[in-house]
Amino acid sequence: MIARYGSLAFFLLLVVAAAAAGGSFEAGEWYFQKLNKPSWTPPAWLFGPAWAVSYLFMALAAWNVWLTGHYSRLGALIWWGFLLVLNIGWFALFFGIHRPGWAWLELSFTMVMAVLCIRAFRLVSRQAAFLMVPYLLWILFIWAFNLAAWSRSGGPLSQWIPG
Repeated sequence: MIARYGSLAFFLLLVVAAAAAGGSFEAGEWYFQKLNKPSWTPPAWLFGPAWAVSYLFMALAAWNVWLTGHYSRLGALIWWGFLLVLNIGWFALFFGIHRPGWAWLELSFTMVMAVLCIRAFRLVSRQAAFLMVPYLLWILFIWAFNLAAWSRSGGPLSQWIPG
C-alpha cells in the first residue's frame, strides 16, 4: 500500500516541481495586466486553479499508467516527462523573456506531444488517456489565448486574428 501511494506522491511531486519551475518565470502582474489580451480572456485568478487542475489530472494519469505494470509504461511516461519540460519552457518564453510568438510555437509542439502522450497512454490504459484530456483541452485554450495575445500585441498575424 505504501508503494502504491508512494508512487502517487512521486507523480504529484513531479507536477508540483514543474509548476514551481514554471511559476519562477512569472514576470509579475504588470506583464499580464499590460498584455493586450483578447476580450474572451478569463479573470486572472482563474489561471492558477486551471493549471493546478490540469497538473493534477496529469499526475493521476501518469500514476494510472505506472500502476498497470505494462511493459511499455516507461516509454509512455517518457512522453509525459517531455510534457512537463515543455510546460516549463512555455512559462520561460511567455513570462520569463516575454516572447509570446516563440511561446506560441512552443505550445504548438506541446499540443503535438500531448496527443502523442495520450496515444501512448491509451495503449497502456484507456483511463489514463482520458485523464490527460483536460490537460490537452487546457493547453489548446492557452494556445489560442497565446496566439490572440501575441497578435493583438503586434504579432505578424495581427491583421488576421480578431480580438
